Amino acid sequence: MSEILLPTAHGGSGTSGEGVTGHPQWAVLKQAVEAIRPWQRKDGSIDFEAEHAPSRDDAAKTLGRVVDAVEQLSPELPHDADYHRALVADLGRWAAGGFGVPDFLDSLLAFQPAEKRQDGLQHLVVFPMYTQNGNPDRNLEAVVFTVVWPEWLAELERTRYDNPMFVPITFADFTPGYDTNSAVLFPETVAVRQAPERWTWGAIFCDREAARFRAVTAAAVDVLGLELPEDAARLVEDQELAQQTYVLWDMIHDRTHSHGDLPFDPFMIKQRAPFWMYGLEELRCDLTTFKEAVTLQAEGHPMGLGVQYAILFDRLFRFPVTGDRVRNYDGLGGQLLFAYLHKHDAVRWTDNTLHIDWERAPQVTNQLCAEIETLYRDGIDRPKLVHWLAAYDLVASYLSPNPGSVWAKGPEALDLSLPPRKLVDDVLPDEFPLSMFYEALAKKLREVIASTKGITGDSALRGAA
Repeated sequence: MSEILLPTAHGGSGTSGEGVTGHPQWAVLKQAVEAIRPWQRKDGSIDFEAEHAPSRDDAAKTLGRVVDAVEQLSPELPHDADYHRALVADLGRWAAGGFGVPDFLDSLLAFQPAEKRQDGLQHLVVFPMYTQNGNPDRNLEAVVFTVVWPEWLAELERTRYDNPMFVPITFADFTPGYDTNSAVLFPETVAVRQAPERWTWGAIFCDREAARFRAVTAAAVDVLGLELPEDAARLVEDQELAQQTYVLWDMIHDRTHSHGDLPFDPFMIKQRAPFWMYGLEELRCDLTTFKEAVTLQAEGHPMGLGVQYAILFDRLFRFPVTGDRVRNYDGLGGQLLFAYLHKHDAVRWTDNTLHIDWERAPQVTNQLCAEIETLYRDGIDRPKLVHWLAAYDLVASYLSPNPGSVWAKGPEALDLSLPPRKLVDDVLPDEFPLSMFYEALAKKLREVIASTKGITGDSALRGAA
């Protein structure tokens, strides 16, 4: 990797003063939402038979405070006026219907942040929702966030990486569902009577992603004795720069799910598949982004090198040792990347010190990307189960399967009279366990990974200060 000058940090953290969070009604709204949350069942309805349940009058009064606060905050955000009117109507219908399973489809359809991507534009949303990698229940949540859309990113989206549904954002404030590891705001998490015909936006909190990356990478570099190039060290030290890097990574990654030689449902949302298939898809999108970043760097774009460092470090250091080992497909992708780089001599673990060949690493990473692309292309002509087995063989070429695995014994060990989706039951929760290297690293990084729960860009900056 050749040295380049990464750009000066843009004001792309999306700050526009205190805005909504400085308004006294924001505190009222948060307090009311947080009062409702303990009353809700998993599906979002209020359980009036529970031991500490409110009366219906108390529930209505509390929800009334939510409505009043939204109405008083809405003039601060005129671009969200239609959404806030629909939100008030949905809240009212929820109360009128006796606080059953909530249905916020009308307000969800009215909220269209991708239609006006403007750097620094703030939004206030209230939805009954679960938070991915956070709270699994559909609790009422309130979130204030700010759009990150610097001109250089808008130009790349217009001319090269078209992704009209992508909305990069940063946290301003939130209720407890986001005091978690969740770094996305997706419409499909909202409680609705029926799913829309198509989703029109997806938002990713680049400040949380960048802050987690910086904390875990800094700790891993220290533990592993890795010497970083100057530009890589600057990326780890600079929250604003890391956020810029992540918005580009996320934008290319997100669009890659629908580009290339793919199955009909590249997100695999409606498929029951072994978790290594999800791992390969996410890794494919990251490695495609990496390949594009190499091209951008060769063309002199100042963000190309930073994206390469971010993907390598997050995939190698954070992903494999974050979360439990039950169908951890992102962790699996990180394990595969490390093993591939190690076996192709781009990464060495010698004398308890990690060494990365900065010139060779991009070549080998692109080589793995090509292997996965070939797997996908060949899969077009294969039955599903044959494709799954070929994918298993690719992963098992570099990672040791669990000794108790049925799948590792090959097709003769599987009951082929069953449909493929039933054979998923034979996949072990941890089909490819951590190597000794990662078992040791996980213990060293456990505390710093736990400390990143609920982290934001602002909290990372305050910590640095």
